Amino acid sequence: MLVSAAVIAVLAFAPAASAQTPGDVTDPADAPLVYCDGDGGPLGAQTDAEHERIMPPLPFPPQLRTRTLTVDGVMTRTIEGGPRRAREAVVFVHGNPSSSKDWVHLLARVRRHGRVLAVDFPGFGDASDRQDFEYSPGRMGAWLGALLKQVGIRRAHLVLHDFGGPWGLEWAAAHPRRLSSAVLFGTGILVDYYGHPIAHIWRTPGIGELSMAGTDRSLFHSAMQNGQTKPLPRDFVDRLYDDFDRMTRCSVLRLYRSFDDPDGTGNRQAKRLRPRDIPALVIWGENDPYLPASLAERQREAFPHARIVMYEDSAHWPFIDYPRRAAADVVPFLRRQLAR
Repeated sequence: MLVSAAVIAVLAFAPAASAQTPGDVTDPADAPLVYCDGDGGPLGAQTDAEHERIMPPLPFPPQLRTRTLTVDGVMTRTIEGGPRRAREAVVFVHGNPSSSKDWVHLLARVRRHGRVLAVDFPGFGDASDRQDFEYSPGRMGAWLGALLKQVGIRRAHLVLHDFGGPWGLEWAAAHPRRLSSAVLFGTGILVDYYGHPIAHIWRTPGIGELSMAGTDRSLFHSAMQNGQTKPLPRDFVDRLYDDFDRMTRCSVLRLYRSFDDPDGTGNRQAKRLRPRDIPALVIWGENDPYLPASLAERQREAFPHARIVMYEDSAHWPFIDYPRRAAADVVPFLRRQLAR
């Protein structure tokens, strides 16, 4: 969930024309076969030539540790803290275009009360990709389940954002007795929701590839401020863009093209979760341009007694806009749940 529809629509039809000759751009109908395969053709070369990492490695607090795992053929990295062998843990799930690094601030605080883990999902952050990997909610939920089994986590308190909502709740809907609680940052069950304009552009073969090829660092910075009354920190946005290479862009395209029924998925997840009446904390930015604030109340269809907190002057990234406030809301909630 990234760029304003108006900006992307322009890019989709005129991607960095000054850098190309008329014969360089493939027909949009052929772009899906080129951009995400091999060297990506002229559109891939355009992305690869422009993309350069500029941020140094993110320093982690000494209380956190990292490790590399291979889960279902995907090599990934986890950030962990707290007791190493606890069977119950707080599991942080990022969205698009993010990674486990989003959660370092909260990981360092919650680990005082129990085991914590954040992971890079396939195609994002430091995780590898598989050309045959399916990015549907069911597949991503199953991948999360395989990870939890591998690291020995039986019961989870999920902290979710953006696409992490459908992914994490898909696992939870399949294993409702293993979900102990949930924290939903601007995500959850997406009932009566059918996507935002940019989602429809990315779902369109050819146009989606062209829009990705036309997104450079400057545009990325401008687009990430969409809906923000409080600008996102520059180093945060630069780290996101550093990870937004062609592999990740292709993962995003496959992701959106695999998620064709958010309303049906949300209703199915709610039906499975509602009877358990699982404790939940819902935090939403009032100015979210991608997932409207009206969805916050709908989370009670899955979590009947959820506490809902609205962050004024916040958009799609409430835990980045107000990290101290987010910690003040989330840490006591999770501490109580872990003590149960």
